[in-house]
Amino acid sequence: MATLTVKPAKACQWDQLSLGEVMIRLDPGDTRIHTTRTFQVWEGGGEYNVARGLRRCFGLRTAVVTAIADNPVGRLLEDLILQGGVDLRHARWVPFDGVGRDCRNGLNFTEKGFGVRGAVGCSDRGHTAVSKLKPGDIDWQRIFRDEGVRWFHCGGIFAALGEHTPDVAIEAMECAKANGTIVSYDLNYRPSLWKSIGGTQRAAAVNRRIAGLVDVMIGNEEDFTAALGFKVEGVGETCSGLDPASFTRMIAQAVAAFPNFKAVATTLREVRSATVNDWGAVLYYDGQFYESAPRPGLEIFDRVGGGDSFASGLIYGFLAGLTPQECVEYGAAHGALAMTTPGDTTMATLKEVEALAQGGSARVQR
Repeated sequence: MATLTVKPAKACQWDQLSLGEVMIRLDPGDTRIHTTRTFQVWEGGGEYNVARGLRRCFGLRTAVVTAIADNPVGRLLEDLILQGGVDLRHARWVPFDGVGRDCRNGLNFTEKGFGVRGAVGCSDRGHTAVSKLKPGDIDWQRIFRDEGVRWFHCGGIFAALGEHTPDVAIEAMECAKANGTIVSYDLNYRPSLWKSIGGTQRAAAVNRRIAGLVDVMIGNEEDFTAALGFKVEGVGETCSGLDPASFTRMIAQAVAAFPNFKAVATTLREVRSATVNDWGAVLYYDGQFYESAPRPGLEIFDRVGGGDSFASGLIYGFLAGLTPQECVEYGAAHGALAMTTPGDTTMATLKEVEALAQGGSARVQR
């Protein structure tokens, strides 16, 4: 595997850019979706969460390429994104038809879960503005050649949303690579997104097309088996937890199939209950295997977005020139901290990530 060569910050307008959908998350708090009378509103989306984490926690210059239906819900989404500090100049605003027949903004109803009651997600995102994106809709040359981007991130959620979204992702990646930008991709397999359009067979076909353009591949064991089609003894599509030896065998398959991968990373999660997980992460880079400090019995407040925060911490490490071991430690620490607060996105600070990555504890800070 070749090493990553990241463009210098002074040569680019953006440290990182994401392509994906941003939804309104409606959170019933401590109650249930089907019994609540009030919802807390957040914004979130797998690819966007990475950009927001890099902006709010790590202080980098980030932007998101997305599409938003131009109505009051879209403007609420805009307000939430701007509070997160992510630049929206490359968002595509789509006229609203009045009822959402042609396009709309996605909604994501999410329960955090507690104890034996797992987290529940109920998406309402059909026919959204992002799902209608087509090749040619975004001026990628302006973004990657004229403005300059150090790191581009997309994922399997965006690829599953519409007929042409995989082609848009490929178009963006080809332009990014032609202009020296590092490309990362989080497989983020979601059965609900693929089940009506071909399931795992379709997911693997789409993601294998995209994988040939990826420098840094991110995903858990379910992602690699269901979304890329790799079969490893002892690793199934619905297994919980992955030991490092199984991960090594799986990575050997992935790197053999896609020698363009310069790094492969995954979180290691064993679910004891909705509120207690064993948590860790691993990184394969430049022929070496790096594992973060394990966090057995990690107490979870809201697990949604933990993997995205791992990705943003990992990416920060590479952009900051940290060692591979530091990169995986920062990713694992940021993911752990993100799951201690509500909402999809991080509320952690860089100092908190640094302290936890270096072995810090939850002692009171005065």
